[in-house]
Amino acid sequence: MDISKKFGKKVKELRKKRGMSQGDIAKKIGVHPSYISQIERGVQNVSLRGMERLAKVFNIPINTLLK
Repeated sequence: MDISKKFGKKVKELRKKRGMSQGDIAKKIGVHPSYISQIERGVQNVSLRGMERLAKVFNIPINTLLK
């Protein structure tokens, strides 16, 4: 599995564990819900700043998103 798909799978897993929608995440980081969908499907690359924002939403270290 490539890193984009692995990263997206982790984001989706964390989001669902917290009972959040893609819209909830999008609103917190200031993007459109379709962007979150693209990340979760592994079709959208995420910048370091984007990773940082996602990590803050989930209240986890950035490296956890890459495991």
